[in-house]
Amino acid sequence: MSDKPINQQDFNSYKEVIPGSELSFDFVPITGGKYMAGSPETENGRKSDEGPQHEVEVGDFWMSTLEVTWDQFELFLYRETDSEFNTENREIELPVDGVSGATMPYVNFNKPGYPLINVTQHAASTFCKWLSAKTGHFYRLPTEAEWEYACRAGSTTPYSFNETELDNYAWHAGNSEDKLQKGGQKKANSFGLYDIHGNVAEWVIDGYNPTYYQELKDAKNPLFVTDKLYPRVVRGGSFKDQPESLRAASRQFSDKSWKKRDPQIPKSLWWLTDALHVGFRVVRPKVVPPKSEWEKYWGTPIREY
Repeated sequence: MSDKPINQQDFNSYKEVIPGSELSFDFVPITGGKYMAGSPETENGRKSDEGPQHEVEVGDFWMSTLEVTWDQFELFLYRETDSEFNTENREIELPVDGVSGATMPYVNFNKPGYPLINVTQHAASTFCKWLSAKTGHFYRLPTEAEWEYACRAGSTTPYSFNETELDNYAWHAGNSEDKLQKGGQKKANSFGLYDIHGNVAEWVIDGYNPTYYQELKDAKNPLFVTDKLYPRVVRGGSFKDQPESLRAASRQFSDKSWKKRDPQIPKSLWWLTDALHVGFRVVRPKVVPPKSEWEKYWGTPIREY
């Protein structure tokens, strides 16, 4: 995997070093295409919000091979490296000091190399915005359609591997001892993505609608944007979940109970107190959207009670 910054016309694996640090992300290219989203009615564990199955098309994008870790996120949290950023091969111009900073977490679970947890969708998207400002590359959360396409990695089965090999690829309630695990210890899927099934559930951009698949009109790069804070989609299942929740088609979603013990009024934009199984990974579309659309992908903060 190359350490050299890439040009927009290249579409290869690369390493993105976060300027001002020794920490980095490994990204793999995922060539877009068409696939059948959702699950057949005969799939074990299927829920009604996974159907009907429908053909979806997504464009080319890169995806981080691992979920974002605590030590990576702390560079954004403490902002001590903000004076350093890439000056070459930039696709976008965005001032890093214009990106909102996060408040400190209630409890610091930091273990280097372990996935970031208890973070809101807003915090995840703002980290992507900060990373974009630092590197000059447009980073964001995946759409729900991109996430499933990447998870499936060309497969049409419940998992991107033979179900009998679940323990070789994923952390779940049956093998995790109810503990978060360090990233990258299991096998990657055929796209090179680790822990895409299990360990932590992953935020995507989309809001959740249980009948979304029934109502979907445009299946090319679909994205369900909503101005409501709840519910929002998470994918992939976690170390706390049973195997059926780790299936590629399984859809989970946020709830107010995820902040039940938050003592703040209004409740935190950045942290969850009661959903310590939720994290995220980062994507970079091959085609950078026009500036007028950036905030659609990064979102705007929504205050709650």
